[in-house]
Amino acid sequence: MTQTTAPRVRTLVLLLLAAACALLAGAGPASAHAAVTGSDPGQGAVVDKAPARITLTFSEQVALSDDSLRVLDPEGKRVDTARPVTVSGTTYAVPLHSGLPDGTYTVAYQVVSADSHPVAGAYTFSIGAPSKTSVSVSGQSTDDGVVGWLYGFGRYVSYAGFIVMAGGAAFVLACWRRGSGVRPVQRFVVSGWVALTASTLALLLLRGSFTGSGKVSDIFDLSLLGQVLQTKSGAALVSRLLLLAAAALFIAVLFGAYARPSPTTTLTDGASRRQPDPSEDAEEKRDLTFGLSIGGVVVAAGLAASWAMSEHASVGLQSGIAMPVDVLHLLAVAAWLGGLGALLVALYRAPADTPVDAPAVRRFSQVAFGSVLALVATGTYQSWRQLGSWSAFTDTRYGQLLLAKIALVVVLVGVAWISRRWTGRLAQTVPVEASAVREKAQVGARADGAGEAAADGDPRAESEGESGLDTDEQPDTETAGPAGPAEPADSERAAQLARQQAARDAARQKRMRDADPNRFGLRRSVLAEAGIAVVLLAVTTVLTQTEPGRTEQEAKAATAASASSSADTGASGALTLNMPFDTGGEDGKGIVTIDVDPARVGGNEMHVYVERPNGRAFDIPEVKVEFTLKAKDIGPLPVVPDHIATGHWSANGVQIPMAGDWQVDVTVRTSDIDEVTVSKNAQIG
Repeated sequence: MTQTTAPRVRTLVLLLLAAACALLAGAGPASAHAAVTGSDPGQGAVVDKAPARITLTFSEQVALSDDSLRVLDPEGKRVDTARPVTVSGTTYAVPLHSGLPDGTYTVAYQVVSADSHPVAGAYTFSIGAPSKTSVSVSGQSTDDGVVGWLYGFGRYVSYAGFIVMAGGAAFVLACWRRGSGVRPVQRFVVSGWVALTASTLALLLLRGSFTGSGKVSDIFDLSLLGQVLQTKSGAALVSRLLLLAAAALFIAVLFGAYARPSPTTTLTDGASRRQPDPSEDAEEKRDLTFGLSIGGVVVAAGLAASWAMSEHASVGLQSGIAMPVDVLHLLAVAAWLGGLGALLVALYRAPADTPVDAPAVRRFSQVAFGSVLALVATGTYQSWRQLGSWSAFTDTRYGQLLLAKIALVVVLVGVAWISRRWTGRLAQTVPVEASAVREKAQVGARADGAGEAAADGDPRAESEGESGLDTDEQPDTETAGPAGPAEPADSERAAQLARQQAARDAARQKRMRDADPNRFGLRRSVLAEAGIAVVLLAVTTVLTQTEPGRTEQEAKAATAASASSSADTGASGALTLNMPFDTGGEDGKGIVTIDVDPARVGGNEMHVYVERPNGRAFDIPEVKVEFTLKAKDIGPLPVVPDHIATGHWSANGVQIPMAGDWQVDVTVRTSDIDEVTVSKNAQIG
């Protein structure tokens, strides 16, 4: 049964890992965690004279480098003169050359938000009148290439390594202390340490290129590495490496001195038997357990803090409370999912003489229940802090991912409840397994005695030792020869037969154990839990790379207020068209708004906004715009805008060849089959 089950387990685990990687690969580049909430000159603005500087205001503080803010003329040449500086709070500026000629200029920014994520983008403004520009603002982000993918994968591996290492060690200490001597469990925990160490080193090397050029060739640039070490993220990664050295010492003690059996005593007959002193051994084990527990919690909390101090929890609302809550959240995840992985390894890979017992599974069930309670409490606080409103659950990408995570946790808890039922049934089979273990020990003791007696030259003892073997293992009596003093070969033969008998007993016990329907049911439910946990970890990793819903909504509100202010003063000269649509399908009603700025002959900037009837922005699969001047038989001129944010598309350099009464057609597709085209006429130029 084991030979057929193990390959299936490996295949299922590999498929689950592949699905998780596909989820990560399809998640797209990380959204900006700091959003531009204001600029001077504004986006698409036309000013009469050249400004002395460009200012940008972000939703949170950002880190700047020499090339963080760049201003390019229509030919693509830089016209900024110095390193960007902080004006006040979250407002930053870069000075410009004096006497700039008329035309359209591009402002490109690439900064690092306070929660360590790169933020990039661009917009245009014009001096005097708009003009053609050779600057392309596409592909400004550095996190959507090979380096960005590698960095995202490294983050996933680091989370997984921490969960496996911390959760597996906690499972051994709190639930199944005998597991410290089980080789598969040891390999499981050590693999977590190796994965976390390797991924941390990789992230440290990738960080400079990830927040800078995004080029693979810059990964091993030592100058960039030196800059990374001076940042908050670099300090967090270095501190994680130092704590991993302490974790290595903890693992060495856990699987060394802690797993070491009690000392043996040599008896008068020369045999070696375990003779532990109950009081001394129990006290030593208790002290070591206490020390490992305290040390393990400190090291695990420190490792969790290396994430909390450099990501979402470290910035924004109530960061002083959010960071400890984030540490507790990570520890609860590790205790639950990492312990689940260790239990799965124990159920499938533990040797027959050291099976994971029902009390250990019950203890883990209690630990998992406490972890779930901690996750509910900390997760509720984190959701409130990152979203800020109920509408953010459905109107922001962060909220949608959070809903998916909550659904996976609910399913995981349901499967865990099934595992708990199997655990209760498994408890009834423990006496049977215990008797099998005692029988094996007795057989092994008789075989050991036979081997020792044979070594002393007692053929009668040898025959007694072999009498307990199966008939197919009896020695050939025709070639045995006359009785006499035992030769060394006889002693080796007796020891070999004893080992064979012990192996057969172990195999028989394992077959009996695997045939238990309750243990088999527990294995399947725990395997299902582990599979869901892999996907849950992938969703969580993508969630940590996504702009919080509160930040996204605040940025939208600030942008809308700025646009409204510009419209009130009449400074922008932009054309705005509001067109209701109804595709007839589910969620097919809404309003599409077209902004054309400055609505003149030549190059224009176009923004498309899609909102529900209640005014909330939402995404649709596709939106297309066409301009037609029927009086001159020009068009339709198609424009396919790029998706910028939820419910927001944009296109630069939209060419209007001449003035006139243009028909603007907008095609809206809300599903694979539901599509509608709405039109409006407007005077442009």
